[in-house]
Amino acid sequence: PGNLEAVVTYVLNDSNELIVSYEATTDKPTVVNLTHHSYFNLAGGTRDILGHELTLFADSYTPVDTGLIPTGVLAPVAGTPMSFEAPTAIGARIAVVPGGYDHNYALTGGGKTIALAARVFEPESGRVMEISTVEPGIQFYSGNFLDGTITGKSGRVYGKHWGFCLQPQ
Repeated sequence: PGNLEAVVTYVLNDSNELIVSYEATTDKPTVVNLTHHSYFNLAGGTRDILGHELTLFADSYTPVDTGLIPTGVLAPVAGTPMSFEAPTAIGARIAVVPGGYDHNYALTGGGKTIALAARVFEPESGRVMEISTVEPGIQFYSGNFLDGTITGKSGRVYGKHWGFCLQPQ
């Protein structure tokens, strides 16, 4: 109901850290939940992300309905294809998750102080990405709807599962 002004700042520092900061002000009480939808591929975009090993520091997630809308339930990840509590290839169980991953995870240490939320390792390149946040959740999206219609640097075409997103929220 209010006017919202948002500022997003991206900083790439000398330690190879990408820091994304958000600020928002309103003139009335207004719901706002800002995040970014940056796609990553630690193989440099030369192959899909299904071999990337993901660890999520979360013991529960929010299931979604057929329209990908969260049901409002918190479900445990242990023993399910949703578990990334230990490093697991993104493609290891993706075939049994209808449509692929596009789910919010409730972070074990989130919402209090800055805590490690996710770690991704790409075995062939050796690249590692870690995400820390003060937010209580992180959305994991496995590039399910990438269909080859987006062209990136050097004319590279991004097909299904060619990038992943991890969005603290």
